[in-house]
Amino acid sequence: MKVKPNISIINAMIRITAGFATLAWITSKMVRRPHRDSYKFVALLAGMKIAEGILRYCPMTQGFERLQEYRNDHNSENNHYNFDFDDFEVKAGSTDSGADSFNPS
Repeated sequence: MKVKPNISIINAMIRITAGFATLAWITSKMVRRPHRDSYKFVALLAGMKIAEGILRYCPMTQGFERLQEYRNDHNSENNHYNFDFDDFEVKAGSTDSGADSFNPS
């Protein structure tokens, strides 16, 4: 798998800053209660945010981009999901007995 940057420099700086701030906060919490597993988990998450900022790659962002591409490809192949109001008005107007349908546009 080829990893290429998928977040901006500003986003990366925010992730690094938030990661270091969270890591400092959780480290100070771990000094008082070193055997809490939840603190270790939060420290792991903070380290992941720092790594995402340094590499400028976020796997969640990549997943959402792939999902969006899949949805766009799927919707373009299957046009039955796209509803056209003009077709509906023509069908509704054909049920009238010769009366013109009102179209404000």
